[in-house]
Amino acid sequence: MSFCFNFDISAQTNLPAEVSGDNSKSEEKEGDQKYAEVEDKSSAGPVKEAKEHLPPLDPQFLLTDAVFETVTIGTLPPLHFLNETIFERTASEREDVEKILSCREEKNSDLISGVYEGGLKVWECTYDILELMEKEGETFRGKAVLDLGCGAGLLGILALKRGARMVLFQDYNSTVIEQLTVPNVFLNCQEDDEVESDGEKKGKGKGKKQDEDGCAEKGKDDSNANSPPPKKRVTDLSKHSLLEKCHFYSGDWRTFLPLVLKRKPQPKFDIIFTSETIYNTCYYPALHETLHQLLAPGGLVYLATKSHYFGVGGGLHLFETFVEQRGVFSLNHLWDGAEGLQRHVVVLQFKKPKDL
Repeated sequence: MSFCFNFDISAQTNLPAEVSGDNSKSEEKEGDQKYAEVEDKSSAGPVKEAKEHLPPLDPQFLLTDAVFETVTIGTLPPLHFLNETIFERTASEREDVEKILSCREEKNSDLISGVYEGGLKVWECTYDILELMEKEGETFRGKAVLDLGCGAGLLGILALKRGARMVLFQDYNSTVIEQLTVPNVFLNCQEDDEVESDGEKKGKGKGKKQDEDGCAEKGKDDSNANSPPPKKRVTDLSKHSLLEKCHFYSGDWRTFLPLVLKRKPQPKFDIIFTSETIYNTCYYPALHETLHQLLAPGGLVYLATKSHYFGVGGGLHLFETFVEQRGVFSLNHLWDGAEGLQRHVVVLQFKKPKDL
């Protein structure tokens, strides 16, 4: 079940519960009639109560001997995250009230609807948004950012490291927040020279590396292929200034939204990231309402997705139709992949009066 991060970004087409084949267009057409069913919110399954997670006062234990990966893309700061395999090897030793670690292993699945929503993996479309942010040169300076369906939290962590004034991380599973997202934020609070040795900086992780001529290229550096993943050296993080900008929530969007709206003052986000969260049409009403209530005037929602999620039913075509009929947001394509099962990055923003 381990997941390899040393791959060519454009070549990957894995997705939750997908099957091979090229019948996406026919399924999308059939889905035009189906998507209206998402209005029945009961079809989204049982409600998982949302809650806020406070970082531990003594966070060192979260990172002791932690095995991690590093993403390096162009000019972006290195982003560090716990290796997925550690959850497989240490599942029995971890606190997991939701039992998603054992359930995931038992069912050999990275998506168990209503139980586990894939948060322990870093899915391909996350890298698409990272590359777009690198291309656009977004600094996030002074902005409030929401990483919705955050999983490992790489998008929110990028915003944090690039000057966001506040970052809120949300995932369906509390185990994901406590065992992965929070430790990853702690991990990235370290100075880069404390995290990487000289050997680790040579092509470690996924993204772009420099060749001998100094030209940027994507790919994998095989020089360290047989080297064990690095282990984290822990320093005191309990009073790190970046942590004061972070908030962590878990739970169903239907319960997350009213809970976060209780904050004083009520938060509005300049940027909302959400990646691979439209695979199930049943979730569209709650997702749309969350975006509607939490996006600041003039704010942007960056949504990354695959064209279609086989075996689950959702995809960009259905979501575009849903958004269009709601009439709240305009939706524009920022990037469309051309290979394999196509991936996309789109941006949503409130419609202007002339567009209504």
